[in-house]
Amino acid sequence: MKLPQHPLQFGDTFSSPGGHFTYRVIGPCCRLFDREELPWPCCRLEWRGKEPSWRRIGKRFVVDLSSKNSPSYSVQILEQHHPGEPLVMTLYWVKLPLSLKEWWYSRRVNEPSDTALDHANSNVSLT
Repeated sequence: MKLPQHPLQFGDTFSSPGGHFTYRVIGPCCRLFDREELPWPCCRLEWRGKEPSWRRIGKRFVVDLSSKNSPSYSVQILEQHHPGEPLVMTLYWVKLPLSLKEWWYSRRVNEPSDTALDHANSNVSLT
């Protein structure tokens, strides 16, 4: 079985872990949220002090949870009869090495090093 290269390229396809869906990659993306779009309420009383922490990237936020350890992609579902809008999918079963994580969430656009890609590919399987 061929191991995927991360970041996946435009047009690459992969299956969900259960094999129910097949996705076509539009491109890699960073899962950022505007303050109004945060997926969890930010009221400390409601969370009793256990709300997730957020790292600021420019004017936006990235959650300091498992989404920062895994790659996110804009994808299209291939099996649907009427393909909808592209959606952002985080591959939580893929763990990125530190150097590739820094590239993924960096403000600067740098190419990931070959050693980071080699390390990521040795630990990754999409099936």
